[in-house]
Amino acid sequence: MRLVSIKPALPCLWLLLGTAWALAQSTASNDLVIRNATVMTATHGNIKNGSVYIKDGKIAAVGEDVKAPANAAVMDAGGKYLTPGIVDAHSHIALDDDVNEATSPITPHMMMKDAFDYQDKAIYRALAGGVTTSLLLHGSANMIGGQAVVIKHKYGLKRDDLLFPNAPRSIKFASGENPKRVYGSRDQLPSTRMGNFAVQREALVQAQDYMREWDAYNDKVKRGDKDASPPKRDLKLEALADVLRGKLMVQIHCYRADEMLTEIAMAKEFGYKLRAFHHAVEAYKVADQLAANNIGIATWADWWGFKQEAWDAIPWNAVIAMRKGVRVAIKSDSEDYNRRLNQDAAKTMRYGGATEEEALKMITLNAAWIIGVDDRVGSIDVGKDADLVIWDGYPLSTTGVPEKVLIDGDLYFDRSLPGLGTTRYKEGE
Repeated sequence: MRLVSIKPALPCLWLLLGTAWALAQSTASNDLVIRNATVMTATHGNIKNGSVYIKDGKIAAVGEDVKAPANAAVMDAGGKYLTPGIVDAHSHIALDDDVNEATSPITPHMMMKDAFDYQDKAIYRALAGGVTTSLLLHGSANMIGGQAVVIKHKYGLKRDDLLFPNAPRSIKFASGENPKRVYGSRDQLPSTRMGNFAVQREALVQAQDYMREWDAYNDKVKRGDKDASPPKRDLKLEALADVLRGKLMVQIHCYRADEMLTEIAMAKEFGYKLRAFHHAVEAYKVADQLAANNIGIATWADWWGFKQEAWDAIPWNAVIAMRKGVRVAIKSDSEDYNRRLNQDAAKTMRYGGATEEEALKMITLNAAWIIGVDDRVGSIDVGKDADLVIWDGYPLSTTGVPEKVLIDGDLYFDRSLPGLGTTRYKEGE
């Protein structure tokens, strides 16, 4: 083996690795200042030559000049853009082939956490694209699917370290072509849109009955009835009861305007709230009703015509809905597009004239609201998690490439490092 040819490169390589290691260690629980950045806050404009002070993983100060301890680590952005970490409000990565439990049209007791593969390389690829938080949803085979899991893209850590702490619970509903195709192909209910909603309504009625049985039992116990017998526990109905109690945010796969109106009516009938319609390619037709009911949408920038119910999709959908008062997120629903959500957000500036900040919000703050974590992530504001991306190039363009990605103030991706640019991942672990 000849080592002579590589010796000159070794000092530089070890310097790079040592610097990255030191920075990763210094930001683990201490103070860090990112300075000399164009800070795109997503809430209060841009700050040229701005700085962000991070303390214990939280944003402690933002501005042209920030006060920080003299021993704080310093990361010089070199005048580059600094944005909040991207939030993907609709993803199925890291769930292997377990996205759909397609054995029944009603499966609210399925937990996507139980299928979560924290070693999936798609988590890394999204991280390298600037994504720091994702909502991993059940698929759309069922009218009422399973419960989602929210992750932070801390690739290389142990499974539980990737779970977003205390994130609100979400559940996936789906209407339209998918459920009726999956079960109709088996000559099983549902096979039509009528069947879809009949199955959903029947399940919710069963949940109401289940709640009444437990309420009656609990009343007897409170009155001191020692002979009271508890109802049989049913995990499926317990999950649906939590929907009716407002403990689960309802995220609905829905393309057509008429079905959005039916879902809104059913939610009012049974007294639960809808958080967002996903895909929602016809949202522009009923944007007034969505805004009036405080329902967001997680949609694509310009997907169109790939199936019958996507035929009326238009690239102006996001901005038309936004102008009517709807919270709009641009999401991926893809292991490929999640690496370029910044480019998809930029398309809303071309189609509809979204401002820079409005476009940025669609992949940060608005997406965080749909997940229910907008108080924690989605903008560069004091008190929020320090999930940040330094960009090489303008972020809302095809030239913008994430250079460094921090999550909770720790560096998880650095494109300047040899190999994959990861700071935590170790091959084979």
